Amino acid sequence: MEIAPILEMVMLISFGASWPMQIAKTIRVKNPMGKSFIFQYLIVFGYICGIISKIYGPADKQWLIWVYLLDLALVSTDLILSHYYLARVKKAAKQAQS
Repeated sequence: MEIAPILEMVMLISFGASWPMQIAKTIRVKNPMGKSFIFQYLIVFGYICGIISKIYGPADKQWLIWVYLLDLALVSTDLILSHYYLARVKKAAKQAQS
């Protein structure tokens, strides 16, 4: 087996390992102020590009799609939660001004 796909998988797992902690923090704090949505969208874009590269790449490396999908799901979960809590924070601030 080639070493490159294994190293790519390790990289993806390393990157993905931080997202469960970030999701937990988002849920705990319920305030996404200070988060960079552009950064998160760029990560989502990167994972989508990685998935597409595996679809059109060699068949023996397509199993890596599952690791990309897991990371994409984690980042997307945090992104959705961040938008949800941002809307709640803005709504509460608007009600406090009324």
